[in-house]
Amino acid sequence: MTEEHKHHHGEHDHVHGPGCGHTAVKHEGHIDYLHDGHMHHEHEGHYDDHSVSVSDANPDACTPEHACGDHDAGHQHGPDCGHEAVPHGDHTDYLVGGHLHHPHGDHCDDHGRLGQG
Repeated sequence: MTEEHKHHHGEHDHVHGPGCGHTAVKHEGHIDYLHDGHMHHEHEGHYDDHSVSVSDANPDACTPEHACGDHDAGHQHGPDCGHEAVPHGDHTDYLVGGHLHHPHGDHCDDHGRLGQG
């Protein structure tokens, strides 16, 4: 699946790569790095913004039965919640225990595992 080529226009004070301090994500045959709510991929001297596509492996379904033991039931995902934000389809999920959590009402939906590099 080919993704739209979307340039990231923010500044970087370093080059993403092994040991840069950002989480590496296996994504469509390459490695992206999670950074400030974005998935960055170096491309011809700039960074592209990527997102996890909605798919069978990473659905965007409501899963109220999902019981995650990686945070307490009252935890609220959002900026500065302690979990990395991951763009997924047209929304933002949070990386918790290797899988994508999407806050939805009084529960978190499980949007599948994320390939970590």
